[in-house]
Amino acid sequence: MAAGSPLESLQEEATCPICLEFFKDPVITECGHNFCRACISQCWEGPDPATSCPQCRKPVQQRHLRPNRQLANMAELVKRLSLQAAKGAGGDGVCGEHQEALKLFCEEDQTLICLICRESRAHRAHTVVPIQEAAQEYKEKIQDHLKTLREEREKLLGLKATGEGKSRECLRQTQRERQKIVWEFQQLRQFLEEQEQPLLARLEKLEEEIVRSQNDNVSELSVQISRLSELMGELEGKCQKPASEFLQDVRSTLSRCEKGKFQPPEEISPELEGQVSCFSMKTVALSETLSKFKANVTLDPDTAYPHLVLSEGGKSVRWERTRQRLPDNPERFDTEPCVLGCEGFISGRHCWEVEVGGGRRWAVGVARESVSRKGEISLSPEGGIWAVWQWDDRFWALTSPVTPLPLSRAPRRIRVCLDCDWGQVTFIDAGAEAPIFTFSSGSAPGGRIRPWLGVWPGSQLRLCP
Repeated sequence: MAAGSPLESLQEEATCPICLEFFKDPVITECGHNFCRACISQCWEGPDPATSCPQCRKPVQQRHLRPNRQLANMAELVKRLSLQAAKGAGGDGVCGEHQEALKLFCEEDQTLICLICRESRAHRAHTVVPIQEAAQEYKEKIQDHLKTLREEREKLLGLKATGEGKSRECLRQTQRERQKIVWEFQQLRQFLEEQEQPLLARLEKLEEEIVRSQNDNVSELSVQISRLSELMGELEGKCQKPASEFLQDVRSTLSRCEKGKFQPPEEISPELEGQVSCFSMKTVALSETLSKFKANVTLDPDTAYPHLVLSEGGKSVRWERTRQRLPDNPERFDTEPCVLGCEGFISGRHCWEVEVGGGRRWAVGVARESVSRKGEISLSPEGGIWAVWQWDDRFWALTSPVTPLPLSRAPRRIRVCLDCDWGQVTFIDAGAEAPIFTFSSGSAPGGRIRPWLGVWPGSQLRLCP
């Protein structure tokens, strides 16, 4: 087969066909073939002088072997060229000690060696393998490690992504909490301002009444002091007169003294003191109202429609296909799947939250204590109900007529805010802290107001603690 390049052709011509290395002390046979002297001598070892050429098998006489110095010189030149080519290609492919190609790998010393190093005492007892075989073996080991490292990296990337996701969710949650706190304090400030002005006005009026009462007392006291001073002057003058004159009309003088005794006025009337005490009670009531701003609502089982099942404790309600056998008491709804809260509110501000979950047919709001329970009822303010309603993928405020609500997504938790004093009901998406709808001030009449829930098949509502 033809060599791939001139250098490879020279290498082939300078290679012994027996040891496959460059010629060392080459000799030529009678038939014209060249071999290393040591290689051909090893082939012809034995008592028989008649031997044959290892390449063409013709009989050859050992004594006819002639040195081939030109081939020896050429082999040396080719060897040098090969070494230079190896150094130029990789720089590490030549043994520094023997100037031979590094074709083997010593497992014990973990180093590349040449064929001559293999036969040396330093490596003779070691395990050596061809470079390509060793490279393949270690590549497989490296690939195994790479596989393990890739798996570890994927795990770490997964942990990183999970951690980043949790961090983002925590940040979103803190943002929602921030918005919630801001909204709560806005509502609280509004409530305080609404409570502050009337109380301060009444307190100012009370102060004016106290000052007026005090002024009246001072005027009356001044009149009595003046009258007493005048009477005292008269008595002192009378005492200076002679006995005969002094005793004239003495009984009348004594009578006027008896009538002129001091009658102290009341400093603060009981009525004003009562109003001051009332204000103290109002201050305590205000503190209690602030602490009870969030109402603890439970459901009243006596009002529940027969298909509605309440949990123990009255914190959740669900639709049940089987109608329950319940007493038809006057408080129970008998045509609409409704239930009222046990608590009723007649004044102040009150908030509670209802978890609607993934239900698709429900209503949440408030109702008058006197809302109709029997027969057909109107789910509207005219019927005594102020609520928002979901039916499948559509949302309404139960006004009259109903008002469509352009919600981008279904809320999962609704906050109901009732302001009895202003007659206002507000609904908020508690998860997004976004307003849903407000029944404006004055739209909800006075009287006792109770939480109200409507539950249709496929839904379950829960009052949040």
